[in-house]
Amino acid sequence: MTLTPRKERLRTTLRWLLAAIYLIAGIAHLSIPHPFLRITPAWVPFPKTVIALTGICEVAGAIALLTTRLRWWAGVLLAAYAVCVYPANVKHAIDQVLVARELHSLWYHVPRLLFQPVVVWWALFAGRVTDWPFGRRA
Repeated sequence: MTLTPRKERLRTTLRWLLAAIYLIAGIAHLSIPHPFLRITPAWVPFPKTVIALTGICEVAGAIALLTTRLRWWAGVLLAAYAVCVYPANVKHAIDQVLVARELHSLWYHVPRLLFQPVVVWWALFAGRVTDWPFGRRA
């Protein structure tokens, strides 16, 4: 089933928005890694290297999401990435880490944690991996 032109415009808009978010996040991971190091769980080996690699993955994923040839893979891998960074989001919520000079409350953390599955779907939809809930893949 092919999506209507209106729904394809929605997918395109969401794709560009997600690419912009990942690009900004990737640049932040690479240029100011300290806040990300503070929320990295202790069990993660070589945290500085991991933060740099996550930044590279975010930038590469953002760019790939905007290319026709790599879009599907970008959607799959950015969805997997969103699952993989979830422990850092949980640690951030549990530790109530100071970021940007203010303590984020549960009003910040709970919606952020609950929104993570939406980010996974968003990557899959933007990458043309799924048409759900708008239709079935052909």
